[in-house]
Amino acid sequence: MLHSILSIRDEQDFHSLCIETFRFQYENTQIYSQFVQHLGKHPATVKNYRDIPFLPIDFFKTQDVIGRGYKPEVIFTSSGTTGMVNSRHLVADLDYYIQSFRRCFELFYGKSQNIAFLALLPSYLERSGSSLIYMVNDLIQQSQQPESNFFLFNHEELYHKLLALKEKGTKTILIGVTHALLDFCEHFQLDFPELTVMETGGMKGKRKEMIREELHAILCKGFGVSDIHSEYGMTELLSQGYSSGKGRFKTPPWMRVLIRDTNDPLSLIAENRTGAINVIDLANYHSCSFIATQDLGKYHADGSFEILGRFDNSDIRGCNLLVQ
Repeated sequence: MLHSILSIRDEQDFHSLCIETFRFQYENTQIYSQFVQHLGKHPATVKNYRDIPFLPIDFFKTQDVIGRGYKPEVIFTSSGTTGMVNSRHLVADLDYYIQSFRRCFELFYGKSQNIAFLALLPSYLERSGSSLIYMVNDLIQQSQQPESNFFLFNHEELYHKLLALKEKGTKTILIGVTHALLDFCEHFQLDFPELTVMETGGMKGKRKEMIREELHAILCKGFGVSDIHSEYGMTELLSQGYSSGKGRFKTPPWMRVLIRDTNDPLSLIAENRTGAINVIDLANYHSCSFIATQDLGKYHADGSFEILGRFDNSDIRGCNLLVQ
């Protein structure tokens, strides 16, 4: 099944695999099956993937969302503040995650062997169970560039690595949590226009939240780049969306974002209107591929989408949640 998911060529392939995956998860993922039945839905009556029910993401905090008979190879957990209930993603087949993020990254950025990965992710490194750390560590291991590594608070070492990579002309990606990138820019300035700077989340309680335009302007000036890239991913997913600038994300062929009405969560809305984000992630085959997130966003005709914030009183977690 993994090969079919990662080999989607067109809308018909995507639609067929959505329906097949929905039927499989209805039969095998107990909590999802109960949710679908509660809504009065049944696979026999669902003919279009836009009609598939989306499981509220909060179920990952209280339930084991995994197919019947499967045992997790790994359990990823969300970040959060003290006293919060964190999400748990029970991943039955780790290869689905590995192949998904490797293929996705290559689609957007090229082969990881040719890229130097510098990771400034202290908030993630300081805890266990992060799917982001697992992904970045794998990309670092895949890289054939000796400078690829994690950095905690050793900003001066990171600065000199970046200067050396600029001098060598090596394709370089600096992936960092937002507050750590800002901390770096307060002490060091670069002029490295070829560098890809990728921020991967909010302030984690370390700094005051900022609007995206203000944040990206500071980071562009600090690193000497024209745009700031972003990653949209979360504990409950096995795939990622990427933005190459201006906060517009795109997804790989096996992942899709739909926008639901905030006043009627079972209804989808048209392009260019703000609503709540539903995600289809077919790589989540042994769990649930149809998830209603608590993010607010907007979908565009070119297939891109924006993140515009989060529902009030929602947890601050690991995905890209910059207030617009």
